[in-house]
Amino acid sequence: MTAHNRQVRQTRGKTTMQNAALAVGVVFLLVGILGFLPGVTSEHNQMEMAGPESEALLLGIFQVSVLHNTVHLLFGVAGVVLARTYSNARNFLLIGGIIYLVLWIYGLVIDQDSTANFVPFNSADNWLHLVLGAGMVALALILRRKREDATTAANRP
Repeated sequence: MTAHNRQVRQTRGKTTMQNAALAVGVVFLLVGILGFLPGVTSEHNQMEMAGPESEALLLGIFQVSVLHNTVHLLFGVAGVVLARTYSNARNFLLIGGIIYLVLWIYGLVIDQDSTANFVPFNSADNWLHLVLGAGMVALALILRRKREDATTAANRP
């Protein structure tokens, strides 16, 4: 990237990719915080550090534990920090999305009552991981293509 392109990019503010990564990061932060709040998380007093024994349910649907909420918080921090640059934002969305797709598959193949379900996940978590993973990957790919299309159009005589 030339010095001129960097300067133009800085004057325009954040790219759509960066804004998307920032928004996803903020949502993860919010979910991580809400997972610790009684009332928002039912059976809060049954929350375990990790494992399938945790009976706490975020919004009464998604099984959470201290580890699960902490993972959401860490993903949120990563999204906010990595949204500072276009390439890091793209990598956050793409790699984070792939991680969530792997978690979806992992959640489908493990016995939810076994110690392999250490985070823990329930069926609602599994399907949410599919939607999150696919959405994050789609954002990374679609917004990258939009940027490439805009760059190509801007360089036409």
